[in-house]
Amino acid sequence: MIPALHVEKPGLLTTVQDLGRPNAIAAGVQPGGAMDRFAHAAANLLVGNDPGLATLECTLIGPALVAEQTCLIAITGADLDPRVNGAPAPMWTSLLLGAGDRLTFAGRRQGARAYIAIAGGFAADRWLGSLSTNLMTARGGKQGRPLKAGDALSAAGEASKPTGAGRNLPEHLRPAYSDHTLHAFAGPHLKRLDAEGRHRLYSSPYEIGRDSDRMGYRLDGPKLSITGEELLSFGLVAGAVQVPRGGLPILLMADHQTAGGYPVVATVVSASLPIAAQLLPGDQLQLAEITVARAQKMRQALAAALETLRGEAG
Repeated sequence: MIPALHVEKPGLLTTVQDLGRPNAIAAGVQPGGAMDRFAHAAANLLVGNDPGLATLECTLIGPALVAEQTCLIAITGADLDPRVNGAPAPMWTSLLLGAGDRLTFAGRRQGARAYIAIAGGFAADRWLGSLSTNLMTARGGKQGRPLKAGDALSAAGEASKPTGAGRNLPEHLRPAYSDHTLHAFAGPHLKRLDAEGRHRLYSSPYEIGRDSDRMGYRLDGPKLSITGEELLSFGLVAGAVQVPRGGLPILLMADHQTAGGYPVVATVVSASLPIAAQLLPGDQLQLAEITVARAQKMRQALAAALETLRGEAG
């Protein structure tokens, strides 16, 4: 494959990600994949890809990439102030880079993770059916590691629905990243919280702790008192809010463990996980209780936003 982009600077933590390894969960393998699945899918659709193809997930400080040939890209998610040859470049819009063009990021303005898609998807190492980078096992992506200076990035193939530059996802169809409210419904062990604990869970702001990562966010704030005997391990999902004996909740994210025994008192709905993915240690969040029916409507709204891009492709 002919390289499309040359990595001049890798950024703070830039990895190849797709939609992860859900089929390997039964074997105890972390699902992984893009933290902000909406931004990941939107970036792919903007360049005519299937939404599951591999993108680059850029954390806090974006990379510096030089185009080796003409290529179509899109940047979504966090606003890290993208520039092409020093000039501001639009986000949530397909862009055509010519050979020699330089894509850089001037600095974070909002959010935590940006996504770069290329027409045809990024080529990378496949492990257990996915190209996603698993840093714990050093598998997938670029040899199981973050990008480094000197890496060559190639497109895996042709876009499934070739398109041109200038396609855009309007702002009103994107997640409201500035609103740090995470909607959730009752978890299977909510009754292990007393009345005061349930009130605190949904009325108190929590701050994301310093030791948070792609596996989960440790939340600092009012402690929750858990009652009952120790639980046997059970299956877990992204968005589960666990409460260990110490009383401070943990919000599970993309690289979460596949099973555990801490009570799950709430589950952040899938439509709020893109918001959660853009939070950083020190950011505050607020849980808001909603019904399953309302959660389904929120999910349908995001799916409809992506469908507008599917309809425009081709």
